[in-house]
Amino acid sequence: MTARYPGPETIHRHVLDNGITVLIYENMASNTVAIEGVVRAGAIVESPAQAGLADFTADLLLRGSAKWTFEAIAEALESVGAAVSFGSSRHTTGFATYSLVEDLDLALDIAADALCRPTFPADHVERVRGQTITGLQMRANDTRSMARLAFYEAAYDGHPYSRSVNGYEETVAGLGRDDVRDFHARHYGPQDMIIGLSGAIAADEALRKLAATFGGWRNDGQQTIPLAPDAARPSGLVRRQVAMPDKHQVDLVLGLPGPRRAAPDYLDASLMNTILGVFGMMGRIGHNVREEQGLAYYASSRLEGGLGPGPWAASAGVAPDKVEQAIDSIRHEIRRIQEEPVAAEELADSQAYRTGSLPMSLETNSGLVDTITDMELYGLGLDYLYTYTPTIQAITPERIQAAARRYLSADDLVIAVAGPLEAR
Repeated sequence: MTARYPGPETIHRHVLDNGITVLIYENMASNTVAIEGVVRAGAIVESPAQAGLADFTADLLLRGSAKWTFEAIAEALESVGAAVSFGSSRHTTGFATYSLVEDLDLALDIAADALCRPTFPADHVERVRGQTITGLQMRANDTRSMARLAFYEAAYDGHPYSRSVNGYEETVAGLGRDDVRDFHARHYGPQDMIIGLSGAIAADEALRKLAATFGGWRNDGQQTIPLAPDAARPSGLVRRQVAMPDKHQVDLVLGLPGPRRAAPDYLDASLMNTILGVFGMMGRIGHNVREEQGLAYYASSRLEGGLGPGPWAASAGVAPDKVEQAIDSIRHEIRRIQEEPVAAEELADSQAYRTGSLPMSLETNSGLVDTITDMELYGLGLDYLYTYTPTIQAITPERIQAAARRYLSADDLVIAVAGPLEAR
């Protein structure tokens, strides 16, 4: 079984002279190559007054570089059906490429020049600013987005995670070209960078290409980005409400800060959440709130373990008169998974779902390289895919219950509600 998966024998790991960690997996199943890169430049280092700066910078990288104009990039990629993209998150900025093997050099050249030598053309700074502000205005009119925003502000009060990665209208409006250039100069560089590649190319040739493209990148002024600090759990029920009287649906999010991906019992907590709000028709929460009571248009839960203390959160979209009943029902399911051991059959079904989903996530080079890069980023080990299935299968009802008791609470909980409700 494990021979089908990338592992220590088939993932070629190298560290370039400038500190970039490279992972290469030969996959000759299709004539394509996918690359994923991770730079430690994220929103965690932004000041409140510059919220959205990391995201704004990433959005501008493909707008022009030392060698390529925006128009030339678009034309070159479109002509061969290749793709290059950038995106930012709380701790990192990432890039991805996808191309045929014969177009790999082109994709690499565009990605590297945009990452290492962007020019941030002034006219594109204004265009992207306008697009970003339009997106933020649309967010302000979306109940689901506003409930999630209010949840983060309340659950992470005083913590960097309380700020929106996308920023706010007033902060994005104040960002200038000099701010973007300064952020790139201070935080982009090869230190702690990861590049993963999966595709129909020999490992030694892939390494040669990656070293030639990225190995000469230097930034002696690159600042180390720290991990996010731990986040305090709420005390009692903390409620945040966003009044949106012109809407017809209420969206709610309730949860609390959760474990980092590196936590030893993270997979216990993840499988617990699969039972609670994922498997089948969105787990126990979906079955209770949506299927049995008909309270919600959707109801599920999610665990967002990453480099920092990402949240466990349940969410639902309900009619205005069903909000309290939906909240009570979700809290009931939290208590039940904490107090009652999961039945053996229910656990086995969720374990089969998780292990059965693994091969599907590795069917494409993009899926493979995403997993391999995460293995390095979170320190999971090159044998992670070999041990994943037996690790999931070894989780017991007692471990599920222990994770629920450690990471969940029905009484110390943040509840965020957005929609046509009276202010509380």
